[in-house]
Amino acid sequence: MTTETTEPADEAPLFGPESQFSAFFDDPRWALAMIRATVLEAAHPQIGAALVDNSTFVTHPWRRLRNTFLSMRRMFGTDPAVREREAARLNRLHARMSGSDSHGRAYDATDRAARAWVVATLFESAVTMCRLSGQPLDQDTMERMYAEYRAFLAALDGDAAELPKELADFWRYFDRIVENELENTEAARVILYRLFDHLPAPALLDGMPTLWAAGRAVVGPLLGAITVASLPEPYRRRAGLPEMPGAPTLMQGAYLAAGLARFLPEGWINAETIIEALSLAPDSDDPRARTVTALRARMRKASALLRLLTPLSGDTDPGPAPSTATEENRRSSEEFFRRVLDQTGDGHLDWPDLAAMARELATRLDLDEPEETQLYDAFAAWWRELQAALDTDGDGRVSAEEYAAAVPSLAGPALIRVAEVLFDATDRDRNGSIDADEYRTLFRTAFHRDLTTTGDGYGRSAFVGDFLSFMAGRRTGTAYDPLLADA
Repeated sequence: MTTETTEPADEAPLFGPESQFSAFFDDPRWALAMIRATVLEAAHPQIGAALVDNSTFVTHPWRRLRNTFLSMRRMFGTDPAVREREAARLNRLHARMSGSDSHGRAYDATDRAARAWVVATLFESAVTMCRLSGQPLDQDTMERMYAEYRAFLAALDGDAAELPKELADFWRYFDRIVENELENTEAARVILYRLFDHLPAPALLDGMPTLWAAGRAVVGPLLGAITVASLPEPYRRRAGLPEMPGAPTLMQGAYLAAGLARFLPEGWINAETIIEALSLAPDSDDPRARTVTALRARMRKASALLRLLTPLSGDTDPGPAPSTATEENRRSSEEFFRRVLDQTGDGHLDWPDLAAMARELATRLDLDEPEETQLYDAFAAWWRELQAALDTDGDGRVSAEEYAAAVPSLAGPALIRVAEVLFDATDRDRNGSIDADEYRTLFRTAFHRDLTTTGDGYGRSAFVGDFLSFMAGRRTGTAYDPLLADA
């Protein structure tokens, strides 16, 4: 792969801790800039259609945030081998996303112009966040940062030809796309008006709906207003986006407040620690879970107090614990359909949902191309099996009602094959048993969970049985919940 990553010896490297990108990574302003960049990406017709059809950002936003964070760390790291491997993984992932939007226009996630626009929005939003926070970048810094983002695109596409070589030409390119190509797409509307209002609680706040709902009710509309106000005026006008009175002042204040973080001691804000804390379940065997558990205990007290003072309709705290172990380990078919099967959140089960499962498993296990392809093929076979057994009205997808009426059909030969592919991907030495190191790689590294094993290893039959009991038996509390069910 040819990439534009060479720079003079007296200049800072384009990748690694000395890059401008790394300087921004733990910056609180970056959270606001990323939301803005995501809206601009989603407003592109091709990208928006791919997001609506394939993405899990609505149903599993915290999982998506974690995966995006890890991917960006790999792509902007110092090791070129890691960067090339991650670029190949991203290219394989995008190669599986194509189709047509609601207007019949074809989209392809590997389209080079669309991928260049994604990189362009990240760069432009970083520049904008500095300007809005009263710390505009000087010309030399912007030039260096633009070179970094072009190198990032080159690492993905082999070259950065889709982005102008000179920064002065970039601004004309950006304005042209904004004024002539961006639309008020469904994906952009979902991010602005649905995502914040229905954002599921992260693992850290799971089980405290009152506290989460109260915070979301305040912060959600504010984030939406701030994001709309920060978007380019030509796009706001063309898309007919309403602007809340006082939103520009609110936006400026938010960026200025976030920019004050520069006065904090170095290392006080660490994006990786924050994201892991949000996504780490308290019952995980990760050592950091103890801190999460203590924090949750304090927040439960705050949630209980808040519930007494301001009870919210529609969001209630959990009731009494189930009276039997059977009740505790079972979830309703509706809940299982919503939390596990319907990965894209459109109310139906179809191939993009199963592809999202395969993608998540392959990402967490860091599979190479042959194993990743085997996993996708196994999920594709399972989808064909499900479609034949459950799609009674022949519309090409499975509704929650169709699923509930034929639950036993889930555990067919194809699902067993999915479990076997996962087992083979974990059994690196091919001895028919997952030893301690392989076991740790699968359940601790990928799932942050332990399963009780017997003997010296975890055999194929036990592994397959546990996977089937989760995917077909709808048991809660298994090792797979945090991977496929958690937000």
